[in-house]
Amino acid sequence: MSATNSTTRNRGWQNDDAVDPQTVIAALDDDDCRAILEATTEEPLTATELSEQCDIPMSTAYRKVEMLTEAELVDERVRINTSGKHATEYCKSFDNVLVSVVGGGVEIEMTKSDGETDSSATYAVADD
Repeated sequence: MSATNSTTRNRGWQNDDAVDPQTVIAALDDDDCRAILEATTEEPLTATELSEQCDIPMSTAYRKVEMLTEAELVDERVRINTSGKHATEYCKSFDNVLVSVVGGGVEIEMTKSDGETDSSATYAVADD
């Protein structure tokens, strides 16, 4: 039996780079992405575990976790095994996402359970 440990690569919560609201909205609008977010609520899972639990092909699991990582909706972690076989695992990185229409644009605000807030940039909505 091998012991495991995780280290997190937190991409957006501590830096000043704003998340593109369109990226967040696109990820939240995707059925497979929402299934992955639900699956990673309780515990971090690898792409293989997500593929099995969400009943999606491996290639889809990898594409969707990349999409969610870019939207900063999941954190990427390294699961360290004492056997030397390390794996990348993913966990949901937020508790709430608030989408607001503000001054002709959309603003995304993500909150974590510890009260930390990450407000993303506002982008203008094109008028038709």
